Amino acid sequence: MKAKLGMSPIAWWNDDLPELSDDVSLEECLRQSRSAGFTGMEKGRRFPESAAEMLPVLKKADVTLCGGWFSGTLTIEDLATNKDRIQPMIELFKAVKAPCIVYGEVGLSIQGDRSKPLATKAKLSGDEMKAYARRMTEFGEWCADQGMPLSYHHHMAAVVETEAELDSFMHHSGAGIPLLFDAGHMAFAGGDVLRVIDKHHKRITHVHTKDVRMDVINTLDRSKESFLDAVIKGAFTVPGDGSLDFEAIVKRLASYGYEGWFVVEAEQDPKTSPPLKMAQVGAKELNRVLKLAGYTVVA
Repeated sequence: MKAKLGMSPIAWWNDDLPELSDDVSLEECLRQSRSAGFTGMEKGRRFPESAAEMLPVLKKADVTLCGGWFSGTLTIEDLATNKDRIQPMIELFKAVKAPCIVYGEVGLSIQGDRSKPLATKAKLSGDEMKAYARRMTEFGEWCADQGMPLSYHHHMAAVVETEAELDSFMHHSGAGIPLLFDAGHMAFAGGDVLRVIDKHHKRITHVHTKDVRMDVINTLDRSKESFLDAVIKGAFTVPGDGSLDFEAIVKRLASYGYEGWFVVEAEQDPKTSPPLKMAQVGAKELNRVLKLAGYTVVA
């Protein structure tokens, strides 16, 4: 089985918390990540918005674009509005041969609002989740027809956060909306990460290997503290530096034949968690567990 190693630029510059950012260029970010062994990078705010500008930067760094976040609003806006917003991204990602667009639901979400405690996140009723899942499926099918598949990101402080919410979403949605599995977000939400893989492995097309510090998460006051407060406190880190057993996680994915990207996405303060050092720690751990699980890491 083949695996590819990717990383997110959020370790260098945080799009939601600009204060958690290094003053480094895109080129330096790519250089550091590549030197640690990552051959892919997800899109961040300092990336060019045209293929003509992006491709030479990627080629020079010897990396490919392995994904990127789209802020979807299908909980509060219609399909046509989201289609209009995502169309330029679809064309860009096709031109640079990215594998997928990461769909993150920001409608009704409080993930980017530091004033909103975790406990106040929106919850969809059964009928609302059913309708939302069906819209997501239709949107995912449309994007795939345009030549760029989505991968749906369950996320803290969003409408699909908990294991039960993900189960409901997956039950009511179809294969037209594949799943991004993020062990860190699921663990933060109190879910069983291995059980989630067991239940939904057939739809997993992209993997974020985000680790968590459970000692930080377990001391949060969710009635007062927000998702961004948790980030600032250090809830997230790279594999090999946190609480999750990535050997077990990767072996479980391997048992179901998952092949593709394993992307390190760990938002931290670069002043206390230097991105290059963290990239090296994450790459070392991933290479270790991927080898044990029977993967060959390819460029």
